[in-house]
Amino acid sequence: MGSRANPAFAGGVVAIAVLAVGYIVSGEASVQTHTYVHVMAGLLWTGTDLFMGAVLGPVTGGLEDEESAALFTRLTPKTTFFLPAMALITITGGITLAQRLGYFPNSEPWLALFTAANLIPALLLAGWRLKVFDDRRWQGLFALSAVGSLAWVATTVGDLGSISTVVALSLGIVTLLSVQGFGFLLPGELRMYQEMTSAEPDASIIARIGSRNAMLGGVQGLLQLVLIWLMVSLRWGGL
Repeated sequence: MGSRANPAFAGGVVAIAVLAVGYIVSGEASVQTHTYVHVMAGLLWTGTDLFMGAVLGPVTGGLEDEESAALFTRLTPKTTFFLPAMALITITGGITLAQRLGYFPNSEPWLALFTAANLIPALLLAGWRLKVFDDRRWQGLFALSAVGSLAWVATTVGDLGSISTVVALSLGIVTLLSVQGFGFLLPGELRMYQEMTSAEPDASIIARIGSRNAMLGGVQGLLQLVLIWLMVSLRWGGL
């Protein structure tokens, strides 16, 4: 996948995401820098999703399967690295920024619930999409994620307190984005890659999955616009 995406692009995107997350989590970044990193990653994530749904999806819908498949064969390897990287920076940056600004007090119990609500459904959906329920690697990853996240919930749920409605809604929307993105869209891209690299690629399969992912990317973009409105309301609307 990395070679098809261009190794420099794939490596650069991953490196930037890791460095950005590490920097803002370390506490070394100022609030202004932290905000900038979070907002810019969010703009890139939202803008790409909206473009996929509003422009790319309708365009590919009017192409022949071979033409659509050729487009997604070039695009998919790059979005497979780019979109999860931007999502990681945006989500991590948003949660840690809310903590720094005092909008998310007593966050650990909620983050434990948030982690379980993201990991378990996303892995189950991805396992179903990729048909790997009988794969020991998936079984091990799912068991580790489920046991670890539920254990965190069990040890912190006693300290669960109330949070603002805006923060609760934001966590809910991010959960929908994460489960759909990592549980459905990313496995779709992996399935396209498997088809691209098969002995006899089927253009109709690549075109169908690519078009569906593009349209669902638009849904992701709309959810992100709602999330942006909530963040603006939290910061400047007094909610």
